[in-house]
Amino acid sequence: MTKRYVIVGAGAIGGGLGGLLIEARVPTILVARGAHFDAMSSNGLTIHTPERSFTVQPDLAVGPDSIRLGIDDVLVIATKTQQAEAALAEWADCPVHDGDTLVGTAGDRLPVLMALNGVASEQLALRWFARVYGICVWMPATFLEPGDVTVRTSETYALLHTSRVPAALTDDDDRALLAEVRTDWARAGVDVPLPADVMPWKYRKLLANLANSVNALIDDIEGVSDLIDQARTEAIEAYTTAGIVMNTEAEEESSRQALRIGKVPGQPGGVRSSTWQSMARATGSSESDYLNGEIVAIAHQHGRTAPVNSAIASLMREAVRTGAKPGDLTEADLRARIDPGRS
Repeated sequence: MTKRYVIVGAGAIGGGLGGLLIEARVPTILVARGAHFDAMSSNGLTIHTPERSFTVQPDLAVGPDSIRLGIDDVLVIATKTQQAEAALAEWADCPVHDGDTLVGTAGDRLPVLMALNGVASEQLALRWFARVYGICVWMPATFLEPGDVTVRTSETYALLHTSRVPAALTDDDDRALLAEVRTDWARAGVDVPLPADVMPWKYRKLLANLANSVNALIDDIEGVSDLIDQARTEAIEAYTTAGIVMNTEAEEESSRQALRIGKVPGQPGGVRSSTWQSMARATGSSESDYLNGEIVAIAHQHGRTAPVNSAIASLMREAVRTGAKPGDLTEADLRARIDPGRS
């Protein structure tokens, strides 16, 4: 049977992926609310890439009450991690039908793919869903205006390493599902490598994401590269203490060569972090507690501290509370607030 992908969270990643799938005629529903839902309902979803721009008319839902789930549906959670728990709880008890027959709930019957940064969402999902799949997301995309997403790569638009979580549970049904996802998404220019275990890839990706909040807080992060390096050193030390394994840097570099970032005509240049985008849109929340804060949590679990990551997460929480805009903090302000020598 043909899979239908229900993408919960139609922002930069969910909207970009969804728009590409819809254009490739892969059955897809986008779940969105507010101004973004209204804009897509009225004018469609426009995707900008370096080669072209196109507009699709997506099938839309505002939540589980406005969709009838079937046994061939696949849920894709593409919110930010701080929003994932609410989304998972909302969708887990949604009824699933096989034709006219009610066969169970989404949590019992449907696979859920977690297309989020960080490493916490998969464990969150296991509270509600029996079949959880992690995705390591490499997709330089921007969502700043309702109904409009920019994807900054050519030909291969995203690199989404995916596996069952925990990997030890992988069986023939999982392999069949993942092969189908890979084939379906390849039609849209999205590469889905299938490592035996995606979590080592996600832990390495987390090292890159430790710069996200700094990218949002100050205009030029080049001048504070030493602080970002210290945050990553804390992370590696925490991983080592906790026995956490990453894929090799060479593996990641080789894999990412498939992504070619290019200039998108008519769109601002440069790649801004997902945290920067949230701050620019004044969403009222930040994923920093699941990025830098994840390193702090791992350190605390083993009687250690991660002061640089802790300070960055604290600064980001303060920025959200005060309604700060991207770049409001100066380099001097940032350095004054981060003391790597404190215990």
